[in-house]
Amino acid sequence: MSRPIPTDFQKPRRLKRGDKVAVVSPSSGAAHTFRNVQGLGLRNLEALFGLEVVEFPTSRLSNDELYRNPERRAEDVNRAFADPSIGAVIASIGGDDSVRVLPFLDTEAIRKNPKILMGYSDTTTFTTYLNQLGLVTFNGPSVMAGFAQLRHMPAEAAAHVESILFEAEAPSYRPYPKWADHYVDWRTPGYDGELAPFQDHEGWRWIQGSGVIEGRLFGGCIEVLEFLKGTEFWPALDFFNAKILFLETSEDKPTVSNVKYMLRNYGSMGVLDRIGALLIGRARSYSDAEKEELYETVGRVCLLEFGRTNLPVVANMDFGHTDPQWIMPLGCLAALDCEAKSFRLLEAAVR
Repeated sequence: MSRPIPTDFQKPRRLKRGDKVAVVSPSSGAAHTFRNVQGLGLRNLEALFGLEVVEFPTSRLSNDELYRNPERRAEDVNRAFADPSIGAVIASIGGDDSVRVLPFLDTEAIRKNPKILMGYSDTTTFTTYLNQLGLVTFNGPSVMAGFAQLRHMPAEAAAHVESILFEAEAPSYRPYPKWADHYVDWRTPGYDGELAPFQDHEGWRWIQGSGVIEGRLFGGCIEVLEFLKGTEFWPALDFFNAKILFLETSEDKPTVSNVKYMLRNYGSMGVLDRIGALLIGRARSYSDAEKEELYETVGRVCLLEFGRTNLPVVANMDFGHTDPQWIMPLGCLAALDCEAKSFRLLEAAVR
């Protein structure tokens, strides 16, 4: 039986200093292996934002323990949502098999207790599924990959977190002045959240489109979304109507050809005919030549293969697997202005 398509989305309460946030590991057990990196993220959440961190049991389990126990991973998420003292649920990091956890979620209890759920990469399974159930969810930094490095990022990164999660405002998105492609090796003695050398922002790439497009945000990691296709957790085609779809690639660095095949599949399913705009995140570990090939390929698939001559497509945007990254609230209304070259929320993501 198909799910009803929500026409309105429940927003979580905004965070304030002193709030408790739950840290869970619905995917990888990297926090067990790199305890110092997890600790950095927890300390930054506390020191920079005044939050009280509550580590749930899975947050320190090993990869093997998590792999063998998808039910335990779901139990942490269920308990965090059911606990009225918890204001947000943040993933420790991504992974590759959280789709196995979805059948064990207590969706009724989760829907009755809307709160901030945030992560990216493999956490895309949770954010996209719960968004289909009518919740605003958040594609954004995780504890180990984002918050642990925050002190080494431009000041705009922490300010952006405040604007989305702590303030009931509708901010505009702007390119960060500098960005880093990856982190210093976490096994480096004394690692303190350092990133690879920062590079100047090259600007967003406006591939095609005109006018002003308004729609609700939906999307995440393009490879993780492939895990969901054909399952009960994939949206109905009508769900994509007028959406601003955002897609980004992971540290696995899918080839441009693989991205082409995945995007072609969206076209074959009819998704490209339904959406209002397509946003592509800055591709991690791609050379300049590979980025240019990616932009040309995305445009060719949309324009030549599926005839979407009027579909606005923008690439190299500041979300995904490079830092600093934006928080993208799924379910919130946003506007893309192709003439003004701007992108903004039309409503606050929290209440």
